[in-house]
Amino acid sequence: MKILVFSTLFPNPEEPTLGIFVETRLRHLIKDTGIEAVVIAPVPWFPFRHRLFGRYGRFARVPRMETQNGLTIHHPRFLVIPKVGMRLTPGFLFKAAKRCLAGLMAKGERFDLIDAHYLYPDGVAAARLSEAVGIPFVMTARGSDVTQIGRMPAPRQEILASTKRAGHVVTVSRSLKEELTSMGVAPEKITVLRNGVDTAKFHETGRDEARKTWGFDGRVLLFVGWLIDRKRVDVLLDVAARIPDISVVIAGDGPLKAMLVKRAAALGLEGRIHFLGQVMPADMPRVMSGADVLMLPSEREGWANVLLEAMACGTPVVSRAVGGAPDLVTVPKAGRLVAKAPHEDGEVDAFEAALRDLLDKYPARDKVRAYAEGFGWAETSAGQVCIFEEVIAAYKAAGQAEGKG
Repeated sequence: MKILVFSTLFPNPEEPTLGIFVETRLRHLIKDTGIEAVVIAPVPWFPFRHRLFGRYGRFARVPRMETQNGLTIHHPRFLVIPKVGMRLTPGFLFKAAKRCLAGLMAKGERFDLIDAHYLYPDGVAAARLSEAVGIPFVMTARGSDVTQIGRMPAPRQEILASTKRAGHVVTVSRSLKEELTSMGVAPEKITVLRNGVDTAKFHETGRDEARKTWGFDGRVLLFVGWLIDRKRVDVLLDVAARIPDISVVIAGDGPLKAMLVKRAAALGLEGRIHFLGQVMPADMPRVMSGADVLMLPSEREGWANVLLEAMACGTPVVSRAVGGAPDLVTVPKAGRLVAKAPHEDGEVDAFEAALRDLLDKYPARDKVRAYAEGFGWAETSAGQVCIFEEVIAAYKAAGQAEGKG
């Protein structure tokens, strides 16, 4: 079986952490099953490569084609109209992907299935691509494509229309399946396939080295992720300010960094906080190993891989009970969940209480690691193969029946 993976969320040399969860699942699928794959990962078109243009300049520097670990990845360009062009993006994506795929097929490439990640705009574009080239497709919902974009009237209608045409829909958590079902997607058309964790990559390593680099001797609280509103890093800072013997490490970058640096200073956290900026994937196990607790106060998540990755490094977690977190943190040694809604009265109190309770009853790090080892990728890979085979067979059967008619 050979599949075409289609997503704008895929790592590239300029953004090595972008969509790493898509790359990781694909890498394990290939390793576990022998499936062949080619990736089309479009990037926005921009005319200038200079670093003065920030992220748009990085888009321009992404190669048109590259190879990662034996996997061929194509990066066709698509037009993006900032702020006002959201409804047009699926069409632009479709045109870019169709041109790229036509070129591959002209060279003799053939695919059994399109595996699309993120429902909008990627999944909607994949539905059009599927119809244009006569290849069945499967969509994977990953989080904000359902919990944020899926609640917007126009994208919601396009998502629903595309899920009806899809061979199957995969979600990474039960909560996403429940929300899609409430939107009108048939539950029998949705399968939950959780993400796993690469325990060969994520394990305790360099703990003492990391702590020495940071200059922290006591407990260390870690956040990993984009510094944007919905991640609610402000909650973590407020909690840390109430616990004077805990230090903080922030691994990530984003538009709120300057504001969060100022907030940390105003809270008196100077001297016990490090903003590391964007951390390369290869360095993340050392960072996670150096922490005592990872906190994720996000307002919403699909399946937060950082929770599993931290646990695989022996670091328990405190997370808001959203998305896949209730599927992940099911025993005390894994960490604590906070049920408070975003901005609800007592929100910071609840996170503080959860953190203090975890620190008071701190689990053995090897037991945290052992728990994470139960979340490997083999089961997810096998589930994908079953879905792909059924979708391909159904598509062929439908075509044969149509031909007879």
